[in-house]
Amino acid sequence: MMMKLLVERRSWILFFCFLQVLILLIGYLDPSLSFRSMLYIVFVFFINFVIFLIIRYNREVSFYKNIEDWDTSVGVDNLQEGKSPIEKMVESTIKQQHHFYIKEISRNAISVEQEKDELLSWIHEVKTPLTTMKLMIERVEDHKLKEQLMSEWLRVHLLLDQQLHLRRLPFMENDLYIEKVDLEKLIIPEIRSLQSWCFQKGIGFNVSIDVAEVFSDGKWLQFILRQILTNAVKYSENTDIEIRGFRKNDTTVLEIQDYGRGMKEKDLPRIFDKGFTSTTDHQDHAATGMGLYLTKNAAKPLKIHMDVQSIYGEGTTFTLTFPKKNDFLKLTSM
Repeated sequence: MMMKLLVERRSWILFFCFLQVLILLIGYLDPSLSFRSMLYIVFVFFINFVIFLIIRYNREVSFYKNIEDWDTSVGVDNLQEGKSPIEKMVESTIKQQHHFYIKEISRNAISVEQEKDELLSWIHEVKTPLTTMKLMIERVEDHKLKEQLMSEWLRVHLLLDQQLHLRRLPFMENDLYIEKVDLEKLIIPEIRSLQSWCFQKGIGFNVSIDVAEVFSDGKWLQFILRQILTNAVKYSENTDIEIRGFRKNDTTVLEIQDYGRGMKEKDLPRIFDKGFTSTTDHQDHAATGMGLYLTKNAAKPLKIHMDVQSIYGEGTTFTLTFPKKNDFLKLTSM
């Protein structure tokens, strides 16, 4: 900080040095003046100037060091009051800017909240005609056309579902209800909902669940399973998807294995990043890069550990390890 002060006051320091040199020059050129006396005066001036700098350093630096160490997250209450007119002007400007940005942030937060509420309302409104459309599609007699229409309907439904859960995700912990849920009763409806898509792609399911129940939030766990199963169907064709549930080291493990396209090794660390759509088929405009991002973030509050193993061209295995009951007792007691 001392160097900063010296750099800040360098013009004053240089001017002082110039005056001292000028005094010595006058004493040297003027024979009526004693050069030793002039040298003594310059020495006294220099000592006093150094003392002056030390005093000003202690007074000025305390204010600016307080600004440098200022924690902006706690507001301007801990900001030191300025003493000199310049310090007061700096303090006043900082406080005005701070209050201005607080108002702007508050206004933008209200605006974003309103947009979120409007979007949620719109999604819920769209669900009604979508349900009607599904009933109408089910009455279509042309089997091939019916499957195509149902497949497109399903894509719209899944995209809306993603958007709905994306808006709810920041407040997920307020919505949790931990209870015993039956894994098979959650998985079977999700498989049935993907039935038309699976028929089109020649995909079947082999379900083997030895563990009946786990502790979790049924609604959010179902969403997680929906995203993983959707991905498995999306990148598979003419193959079966294996779903296995079993006990391992006193914990419940659920594996969802497909034999589809798989992922490259370099993509695996990034698959849960928001917006990442893989480097395998970068021109796939249908991919949003949101499914696995939402899955990972929804799994965290549920204390579900997710592991992914994939070989390009051979398939992908998602492993979900559920927490023990004691882990949730700790969560609910917080």
